[in-house]
Amino acid sequence: MQIVKRNIELRVDDSLMRVYVASPKPEGKYPGIVFYSDIYQLGDAIIRLVNYLAGFGYVVAAPEIFHRIEPVGSVIEPNDIGRMRGNDDARRTLISEYDADTRAVIDFLKQDASVIADKIGTLGFCIGGHLAFRAAFEREIEACVSCYPTGIPSGKLGKGVADTIHRLEDIKGEMLLIFGTQDPHISEHDRHTIINALENAKVHHHFFAYEAEHTFMRDDGYRYDAVAATSAWEQIISFLERKFKR
Repeated sequence: MQIVKRNIELRVDDSLMRVYVASPKPEGKYPGIVFYSDIYQLGDAIIRLVNYLAGFGYVVAAPEIFHRIEPVGSVIEPNDIGRMRGNDDARRTLISEYDADTRAVIDFLKQDASVIADKIGTLGFCIGGHLAFRAAFEREIEACVSCYPTGIPSGKLGKGVADTIHRLEDIKGEMLLIFGTQDPHISEHDRHTIINALENAKVHHHFFAYEAEHTFMRDDGYRYDAVAATSAWEQIISFLERKFKR
């Protein structure tokens, strides 16, 4: 399916938040997806993922997660210096600010004429996987895809300690988690902690673990694994279609 692309601006706490929106070209109404990048924000690799998902029939809205710190349109380079900068931006952002951004993007999607207002989901990678996980606390989120989410058991997300692992009872939708077994940022212990917590909270969930490294779905890095990424996307698309296109 062909797509159209645009940038919109939302004001959150008097900060201008750029949101990149990709949506199907054919006229109609489609499910909406709140899409979270990794710490490098909306560079080419992430934009390709947004566009890819939109082509399956979704209105995908991706905010700049560090808009309170970085100038509008900033892309952080995925190298050693960029990693320091992105991690510092993350540490300087309040948990409540991330949550406010989530609320703003959900409200935008609900009001957009091309979105089916009662079919909203979320998807994210790395820190964005954690943000997508937290977005599932919102009542509108029916489906959450969390790809190699960092910091959930430890509460490491921003300034302060995130209470994510302690709020799973707030999740009303269904979860899909994607992990890499060779990921040093999400240990086997942490993976089991997350899955066990979901089971104990009786949250409907699925997970897939690939013999791959962190950020293995990002096609511009040395850790990219085309086979694992393709399989993960197959699971993601199947999951979202089952949830939203029945």
